[in-house]
Amino acid sequence: MPLMMSERRSVTKQLAGRYRRASKKERTAILDQFCVVTGYNRSYASRILRDGPAERPPPKRTRRRSRIYDTDVVFALRKVWATLDGICGKRLAAAMSATVEAMERHGELMVSAEVRAKLLTVSPATIDRLLSADRARLEIRGRSGTKPGTLLKSQIPVRTFAQWDGVRPGFVEVDLVGHDGGNPSGEFCQTLDVTDVATGWTETRAVRNKAQLHVFAALKAIARSIPFDIVGIDSDNGSEFINGHLVRYCTERKITFTRSRPYRKNDSCYVEQKNWTVVRRNVGYARFDTSEELAVLNELYGVLREHTNFFMPSAKLISRTREGSRVVKRYDTPLTPYARVLASPDVSDAIKAKLNARYPKLNPTALKRRIVALQRKLYELTAMKESIRRREVQAPDLEYIPDDSTIQDFEYILT
Repeated sequence: MPLMMSERRSVTKQLAGRYRRASKKERTAILDQFCVVTGYNRSYASRILRDGPAERPPPKRTRRRSRIYDTDVVFALRKVWATLDGICGKRLAAAMSATVEAMERHGELMVSAEVRAKLLTVSPATIDRLLSADRARLEIRGRSGTKPGTLLKSQIPVRTFAQWDGVRPGFVEVDLVGHDGGNPSGEFCQTLDVTDVATGWTETRAVRNKAQLHVFAALKAIARSIPFDIVGIDSDNGSEFINGHLVRYCTERKITFTRSRPYRKNDSCYVEQKNWTVVRRNVGYARFDTSEELAVLNELYGVLREHTNFFMPSAKLISRTREGSRVVKRYDTPLTPYARVLASPDVSDAIKAKLNARYPKLNPTALKRRIVALQRKLYELTAMKESIRRREVQAPDLEYIPDDSTIQDFEYILT
């Protein structure tokens, strides 16, 4: 039966002195006996008899610090984070001061001076750590698809990503986001996404399908609602954009009309980002194909435009350099589209005054609560429709029926 560790230490301590004083022949005999008794291999046994057993390291002393960000701070932080649609720590830290001020102005956040000071000084890394459990639940997935259009391609020049870098407000990228729910057959709603390159100002409209008539009407409506004039439009190569309606519209208004290279989504990177942050994060990947769902989508987008453009900050890439095998990207300080419009020298003072008059009236938390309520309504419409469909045709569940766990999380935090 093998010896216990304490017994091995005792035997080692007794034989170590004899081993060091013994002759070579005697050491061999002691070592043989020691290996049999302890079960150690010969190399290790000779070392500990020669040098003595290794001393145990002292136990680590854990440093106890008082918590800086207690439950009151975390509770307030979660409400600000939920108001801004669960954004990352860097964007949230940049928008913290303006958002806290707006929420306090409308009575949505009432905290002590100490909690307020901690909210305004908390670092992005600490924000992500404090909200890690909440952020882990915000994940959705999906697919995309665009049918190419060939009409008038030769008349519309190609634009790459780098050619609209640093332009003035008014140059926009447009794209369609399909709501097929994983089943591309038949008609289903589409979201027209229009994003200004310089400021990030984003407008969205839902249309019945990809027909040129509906897409063109939605684009004209968006052109009227954007606070500045559109001077350039860039689209992908889909037939919903590459058509005579839009070419004539741009020609009459002296709007620059360009298109991206086929199969190069990076050429439309500004609007592609908003397809995710504005559209998919808010409506998911379910199939919307009824008039009721279309109406709720457009009602949701009407609230979302003010929440996104006045309160949601984003960082813009300012440099991209290669250092050996690494690509180093540097970004500017995150700002809201509203702040970027105010900072632009190319936007008139009248437009800025109109936006400044509108901003104090907006309650970001109330806007987010309204968004969550409309998301709930949209989810219930879709769930009811799919329940009826499964009963009628005895079909299995579709892959992209939305999960309402995110809606529940935000409802709980904001109420």
